[in-house]
Amino acid sequence: MAGTDFYGILGVDRSADQTEIQRAYRKLARKYHPDINKDPDAEDRFKEISEAYDVLSEPETRRRYDTFGADFRQVPPDVDPETWARAKAARESPFGGSRFDTGSFDTGSFDTGDVDIEDLLGGIFGGRARRRGPMPGADQEAELELTVEEAHAGGRRTLTLPGPRTIEVNIPAGVTDGRRIRLAGQGGRGTDGAPPGDLYLLVHLAPHPRYRVDGRDLALDLPLTPWEAALGTTVTLPIPGGEAKLKVPPGTSTGRRLRLRGKGLPNPRGTAGDLYAEARVLVPAKPTDEERQLFEQLAAVSTFDPRGSGR
Repeated sequence: MAGTDFYGILGVDRSADQTEIQRAYRKLARKYHPDINKDPDAEDRFKEISEAYDVLSEPETRRRYDTFGADFRQVPPDVDPETWARAKAARESPFGGSRFDTGSFDTGSFDTGDVDIEDLLGGIFGGRARRRGPMPGADQEAELELTVEEAHAGGRRTLTLPGPRTIEVNIPAGVTDGRRIRLAGQGGRGTDGAPPGDLYLLVHLAPHPRYRVDGRDLALDLPLTPWEAALGTTVTLPIPGGEAKLKVPPGTSTGRRLRLRGKGLPNPRGTAGDLYAEARVLVPAKPTDEERQLFEQLAAVSTFDPRGSGR
């Protein structure tokens, strides 16, 4: 975490709004997703990108990161930013020490007051700092792999973590790849009665044999016969949790994307994603004699030229 620049990872300015942050994340996620990018370093890069987006997309978490930097998860929530900044500067001072006696030398405008630097920063900086009194538990992180169907439906799930220990997780319906689920109090244990840290579950959607995932949107291939593509038809598509009817317009060619609005991953706080069916016109690999005859008749009467200017 030390020195991590989440803005730099996403390639955005510190003044970037949520739309810019989301746009940058989607662009980088598509580039470095390990299901797409087979470079050995792509997975680690994707995790960095996901962590940066998770921090900067949540206003309160972003505020704490902007205030405390890379140590934002370790700083107790009740620490005043100015007090923390003074204490950090004092801890890094060449004079050393853990409690400053302002009467022993002239501090000028730098007034540490009665700040016990070891108590405040002992869990962050290490070194000569030693713990005094109760210390909150450290935050922890684990990966949670879900299928597209599990992410769509949400619900309860039992996880076994190192230790070993078993916990129950409430997965929100429509959780997306790269998001984090926070389990308050399920992290490292505190000392001397201090509260435990939090556990963050990093969601990873497993590759699916049918669906391609882009944020909340889903896409799948739609095989069509030449006559279905030419004349139009209505097909039944599998979607997470059931089926849906899709009308294919006449004159549909390979590559055309047909949208089923709201049939992607749900969004408890807004608009659900869409499902896109991408047409794939297929022909018989071994046409029968009758099929061949009909295709020959079509070829004889048709004026359609897919390579010409009249298409």
